Amino acid sequence: MIRSHVLVCGGTGCTSSGSMKIIEAFEENIKEAGLDQEVAVVKTGCFGLCALGPVVLVYPDQVFYSMVKPEDAEEIVKEHLVKGRIVKRLVYDETLTSEGVKGLNDTNFYRKQKRIALRNCGYINPENIEEYIGTRGYEALGKALTEMTPDEVIQEILDSGLRGRGGAGFPTGLKWKYASGNRGKVQKYVCCNADEGDPGAFMDRSVLEGDPHVVLEAMAIAGYAIGADQGYIYVRAEYPIAVERLKIAINQAREYGLLGENIFNTGFNFNIDLRLGAGAFVCGEETALMTSIEGNRGEPRPRPPFPAVKGLFESPTILNNVETSANIPQIILNGAEWFSSIGTEKSKGTKVFALGGKVKHTGLVEVPMGTSLRTVIEEIGGGIPNGKKFKAAQTGGPSGGCIPAEHYDIPIDYDNLISIGSMMGSGGLIVMDEDNCMVDIAKFFLEFTVDESCGKCTPCRVGTKRMYEILENITEGKGTPEDLDKLEELAYYIKDNALCGLGQTAPNPVLSTLKFFRDEYIAHVTDKVCPSKVCKALLTFKINPEKCKGCTLCRKICPEGAISGESKKTHVIDTDKCIKCGACLNNCHFGAITKE
Repeated sequence: MIRSHVLVCGGTGCTSSGSMKIIEAFEENIKEAGLDQEVAVVKTGCFGLCALGPVVLVYPDQVFYSMVKPEDAEEIVKEHLVKGRIVKRLVYDETLTSEGVKGLNDTNFYRKQKRIALRNCGYINPENIEEYIGTRGYEALGKALTEMTPDEVIQEILDSGLRGRGGAGFPTGLKWKYASGNRGKVQKYVCCNADEGDPGAFMDRSVLEGDPHVVLEAMAIAGYAIGADQGYIYVRAEYPIAVERLKIAINQAREYGLLGENIFNTGFNFNIDLRLGAGAFVCGEETALMTSIEGNRGEPRPRPPFPAVKGLFESPTILNNVETSANIPQIILNGAEWFSSIGTEKSKGTKVFALGGKVKHTGLVEVPMGTSLRTVIEEIGGGIPNGKKFKAAQTGGPSGGCIPAEHYDIPIDYDNLISIGSMMGSGGLIVMDEDNCMVDIAKFFLEFTVDESCGKCTPCRVGTKRMYEILENITEGKGTPEDLDKLEELAYYIKDNALCGLGQTAPNPVLSTLKFFRDEYIAHVTDKVCPSKVCKALLTFKINPEKCKGCTLCRKICPEGAISGESKKTHVIDTDKCIKCGACLNNCHFGAITKE
């Protein structure tokens, strides 16, 4: 009889840090200790606290070990599993108390989260359908097929207030309703957008890696609601673990009769196939995604007609992203009233964020809509490291905007973010501190958009390139005050005239930084300085003669021979030769080199 489970994160982050070797080490040591009939090792998905990976949770003891190495497995087995003594040096600090160890949900990172989309991630083996069924998996599909009509399913989703979690937040139930006509008379499709191209975003990947069956169940429910018998999951090929677990899940669901013909003996048929994307950002746009599934170059189509009328293979189609789908079974099981009681008036439920950048606890968090930005960063994320001050947060990736410190307490929901020039997007949340240059940040996101533009429409293909060139001139000290007016003019033109949503939102990072950090732009174009000391062309490296010991290290490592000086005498940097690589600054042991 199994008395304990050793849950080991098998998500991409922990896998890259060696969690598969940790699993092997646990299995070997558990067998050597004669506990293989009492203790099971489970490969799970992401726990969320990525900053402390690889992570291991001993259940039901609720002991959370962080930054575990393969060689630690032996000690955990011998001390914890055999003798019942916790290995304190490996326990996540916040769970340690004078009385022992407290549960994860009592820690700052987890206490204010509410996990709906992520409810199974980190707690079940994603490659075992029986573990998903054990958490009421596929029960919602059974309820929909045997107790509800298709219209009742759609009404439940409408009443819940669920909005799409992949972009602008269109009501999910309304999308389904538009595609629900002529059931049984025309071919229809259900698509899942698992492309997730925003820099720093990994929410959908983590759901697919940790709970793939929830997406299959949601798609089958959607197929029943609109009258579709075929679904496609469009997932980027750069997600090999997610792809493999989806394949396993689809095969298992078919074997159990939960996909395929006559599901639950109701006469309902539904199949799902995978389509791999090559990593084009534009294929996150719904019409470009469908064009790619059809085998054509991924380019957006003019709308209308909208996909609900004419989508994949010119048939009515609905498209939801992974996180949206992960909410569907729980809404059907628990009811619309339960879901709509969470969040704000116009933004119901929870939102998953990939928390990254200048924050202590990077990782995956799921919070009720309306949670303040400060709460997410300071309380859940542990705040800004190294005593630095919060400067801004980027939400929505290349399509979003920067939220400045003056809006640190803004409740995060769809409407509030749009009101200050940002957007929810898929859920990337990049935190920046006082050392970040906002002009450089805007240039970074715009460079990404320029590279990823499909080129179909002139405003996006040419306009974003011209905007990037202006930003490049500004960061190199060649900008003029007139350039700021040109940037804004181009930005609004592109927003009004680009073909698809990605092109229309591409100027957002520039517009939001111009709005909230205009003084930094002015410093770049008027004073020719970068206040954050990031833009290399505007920097000057100097040696403080009072601190220089004449150790000669900086002279030896300078790639351009720009530093001169004799041993034990003050050195000097020739600014004409200096390429501002920063090698001297990074290697000076006496703090004698500064950048101004």
